[in-house]
Amino acid sequence: MHAPPYRLPGRCARHETGARGLFDAAVRSYVARRPQATVVALGEGLGTGFWRLDNGRLTWLTVAPPDLAAVRRMLLPDGPRRRTVACAPAGPGWLDAVPDPGSGVVVTAPGVLRRLSPAAGRALLAACAARFGDGALVFDASSRRAAALVAGAHPLIASVREVAPRQGRGGRFRTPWTPLVYELRFALNPGARGPTSR
Repeated sequence: MHAPPYRLPGRCARHETGARGLFDAAVRSYVARRPQATVVALGEGLGTGFWRLDNGRLTWLTVAPPDLAAVRRMLLPDGPRRRTVACAPAGPGWLDAVPDPGSGVVVTAPGVLRRLSPAAGRALLAACAARFGDGALVFDASSRRAAALVAGAHPLIASVREVAPRQGRGGRFRTPWTPLVYELRFALNPGARGPTSR
């Protein structure tokens, strides 16, 4: 019932314990608290996160550049709770596509912030913080880059934490440049339009 219409090659399909598994864990945790949330997958490409994480109630938006969005729609046509938004993942064009921010929003951005300048990264964080009260954004970056992105990005960024691997899976060697997975939580914005919490 929740299988995508195609299968990834074996090696990709088994890659569940790395960064993708950490992103999935953060989304599951958020959706457990806000089961009707919208998941915004920035730069997902042909990823199949909806089928791994769907709880039967969430809404899923994949944000991809127009040429890739067209291919995705051919292979993974939009459904009642799942659609592809054709615009640049790093730009603000997709923000208005979130149907009900008051039900919760969790944004995933694997690799996206690592490709942006610090200023562009902070602008993206600030736009999400201003729009998505009680929401979250999950991204990967080195510890140094994460600190540089978050510092002063927006006053409604309430917390930042590393999404830690499950016990027994975190023994890899780390440097200040090793990409880690982080979750930002956004505070409620009393000045935002419409409901921000349920």
